[in-house]
Amino acid sequence: MQEPETMNPAQPFLSDIETLRAKAREQMDRGPVTSAYGADLDRVLEVLNQSLATEIVCVLRYRQHHFAASGLNAGPVAAEFLEHANEEQQHADLFAARIVQLGGVPDLNPQTLTGRSHSQYVTSHELRAMIEEDLIAERIAIAAYTEIIAWLGDGDPTTRRIFEEVLATEEEHAEDMLSLLEQG
Repeated sequence: MQEPETMNPAQPFLSDIETLRAKAREQMDRGPVTSAYGADLDRVLEVLNQSLATEIVCVLRYRQHHFAASGLNAGPVAAEFLEHANEEQQHADLFAARIVQLGGVPDLNPQTLTGRSHSQYVTSHELRAMIEEDLIAERIAIAAYTEIIAWLGDGDPTTRRIFEEVLATEEEHAEDMLSLLEQG
């Protein structure tokens, strides 16, 4: 059985070492963004800032739900809200760090945050409605991040991997919210 071919023999494997060294020195101020970067950097930074806004809105919504949850069996649900809020904050931190790595500035302006977010900030006084809103927000994030991953393709594999990692957690959150709805 013949091994599948993984390289394109018509394409050179690498630039010559002297060219790599020269380009690295010439474009030092670009940090990790080299000539091999294949994505639209400005658009990637815009998408990352939208996703950062999404995660911050999710942190705030989950925290509000954590503190507002009341009624029978609210304790375990409130604890789940807090856990999700903390994980959403980790996602926000990942996106903000990547924005900085790519030479951008994380946009945390509270006046424009909800307008840039994929999800909405919706409060409720009923536990079931809180869970439903969180499930809807998770589904929005899942759809958006899945689309972003496909759009990034091989153009920015590092950013794509960050989105893939975040997507996996968002899918877990959606599953958690659905389970809570099915229990109630």
